[in-house]
Amino acid sequence: MNNAMRRELIVHTRSHDYPIFIGENLIETFDFADYIGGKQILVVTNETVAPLYLDKLVARLPADKIIKTCILPDGEQYKTQQSIDSIYDQLMENHFNRDCTLIALGGGVIGDMVGFAAASFMRGVDFIQIPTTLLSQVDSSVGGKTGINHRLGKNMIGAFWQPRLVLADMTTLKTLPARELSAGLAEVIKYALIGDVAFLAWLETHMTSLRALDLNLLAQAVLISCQHKADIVAQDEFEANTRALLNFGHTFGHVIETHEGYGNWLHGEAVAVGMIQAMQLSQKQGWLSADDVDRASSLIARADLPTHPPAIEVDTALDLMGHDKKVKSGKIRLVLLEQLGQAVLTSAYDPALLTDVLALTNKPN
Repeated sequence: MNNAMRRELIVHTRSHDYPIFIGENLIETFDFADYIGGKQILVVTNETVAPLYLDKLVARLPADKIIKTCILPDGEQYKTQQSIDSIYDQLMENHFNRDCTLIALGGGVIGDMVGFAAASFMRGVDFIQIPTTLLSQVDSSVGGKTGINHRLGKNMIGAFWQPRLVLADMTTLKTLPARELSAGLAEVIKYALIGDVAFLAWLETHMTSLRALDLNLLAQAVLISCQHKADIVAQDEFEANTRALLNFGHTFGHVIETHEGYGNWLHGEAVAVGMIQAMQLSQKQGWLSADDVDRASSLIARADLPTHPPAIEVDTALDLMGHDKKVKSGKIRLVLLEQLGQAVLTSAYDPALLTDVLALTNKPN
């Protein structure tokens, strides 16, 4: 594959290892033959991505395969059992068998649903991730977390199921709305805050160029982010301990997404605010300084992300937090920062301080 800016890394898991390829025009140039074993392929995408990339992808798939497509509505609000049933319908109606391959072509919503469908159809079939948003390239396409939302909580129904291949085509970011690009940058910033102060400084230097769609710099950001996630997944594939650190900002952020209605706040927007709330609690615990919080908040703002939460009653927020997957023995465990670049999963915080943070509502910057 001749691609001057192609990057590659391997994710190591107990089930199998798989590659992540990062580069330009991969959908139109990649050779999929080595990653598809059976004769049947189902490509699942959505109504926004299909007109842009579906035909290009199908044209690159091996000519001797039986290829079917499934086009779903676009949006977090469609990350439901009903959408999963649409995938199952295509598989069943076309008599797909156990050696088939599912391909997820789209953002995190498509990737999560296709992964869950692959994990559950005939108790597990192969799937490939082709993430077309920055957020899915750096986060949801890597590590095998799959699932759907429930009205009472985000990603509460799902499975761990690793892909056979992740193909991050940077060219797809050219058609990504600016708001979606910013949402992806939230997850990139997360990796810096939880474990890489040098990357934090790099992002501060290059944020303007990243937002201006410098694909070479974006590819480097994707590579660094994916390497961080791959290292953590290799240590803790099923989130017994260390992998939970990747949820920095997510417990707070999921409250916003669930309360405001899926899709009204983008996932990355909610996580951005959630990270600031987690840092505010870390500061109240005496771990971060005000300057630390201001430094990180400034970078989040430079990524054109929100920095203040919507108004949510404290009792409501605490109730929604109680549905989070990180609750253990009735205690809400949170990912906090002992210092910039050093995260910890803990329930050893003062609940009154958490209440203080949740009581802060959206105010003008």
